[in-house]
Amino acid sequence: MLKKILSFSALSAVLTGAIAQDSTKGTTTFTTSVDAYYRYDFANKGNNKTSFTNSINSFELGMASIKVDHSFGKVSATADLGFGRRAEEFSYNDGNGSASLAPDGAKFNTLAAIKQAYISYQATSKLKFTAGKWATHIGWELVDAYANRNYSMSYGFSNGPFFHTGVKADISLGGKTALMVGIANPTDYSTTTSQGKLAIAQLSTATKDDKLKVYLNYQGGTIATTPATVKLSQVDLVLNYAASSKFGVVYNSSLQNLDGKSWSTNALYLNYDPTSTFGLTWRNEIFDDFNALKTGGTIFASTLSGNFKVGNLTIIPEFRLDNSSNKTFFLNKDGVGAKSASSFILAATYKF
Repeated sequence: MLKKILSFSALSAVLTGAIAQDSTKGTTTFTTSVDAYYRYDFANKGNNKTSFTNSINSFELGMASIKVDHSFGKVSATADLGFGRRAEEFSYNDGNGSASLAPDGAKFNTLAAIKQAYISYQATSKLKFTAGKWATHIGWELVDAYANRNYSMSYGFSNGPFFHTGVKADISLGGKTALMVGIANPTDYSTTTSQGKLAIAQLSTATKDDKLKVYLNYQGGTIATTPATVKLSQVDLVLNYAASSKFGVVYNSSLQNLDGKSWSTNALYLNYDPTSTFGLTWRNEIFDDFNALKTGGTIFASTLSGNFKVGNLTIIPEFRLDNSSNKTFFLNKDGVGAKSASSFILAATYKF
């Protein structure tokens, strides 16, 4: 018995030493960012129907974020933490939002600060496995403000998904083409009692010169709730075309079906950068709520954003006009239902 204990101790010491020695060869990178904004609603009624800018004529903090990536050998890990209302809305099921699928209806405020947390293993040069929580592959926009050219979010982004928790495999198919497949919890849940799981997938490719990149995305499955089950499917397409060093176009189309009821979004982003320190992005989106699941009608939202760059600082003045086929979706200055709303945002993002 003593011999076995001594042998195990010796083996543990060797393994620990090997891991410690190997970890010194690893690399660690930090990505940190902060953002803040002022939003002016011309009707002084709020009228914000998308994520992260839910304020009325006030100065607001967006999010303070720190992301740590470490890798050694074939293993890598990412811990991405966010603090502020932006992070809380992103992880709404883990904080102050609905927790109907969480154990005992509990709410886990510490989880709301974890935007992403995952471990990856590069099995071969063409196959990588990842387990944990990561931002969704669906859509074009991202939770981090510095990663978007518009500060306010689209209706497509705001109606999800935001993230997935599960396992996935990234497979290189040769050249510029790759496939991702995985299985995850119900959308936007880090923890859940639901027995249902969603299949997720992405097929991506690009031209040889990378001027055109194509992403075909999917999520779908049956979510087991009490007392019923919900069937969900979503197909999403992103086309990213760099016409020149100064002009680019992004198109995002998505269709989500929930138990036979659906909504769709089509968004076009026109990006123009006349200089290295100034750029413009004009986003036009048509959001069709066919079965009154989200907006009760069709929304046309047009957003023009400037990007003034001073080193790591980006200042974003933004004008936005939303029009709805639902004549009472917004409110006018008198508090009466209206079909349109307009707003102005002055935002600042800093990445370091």
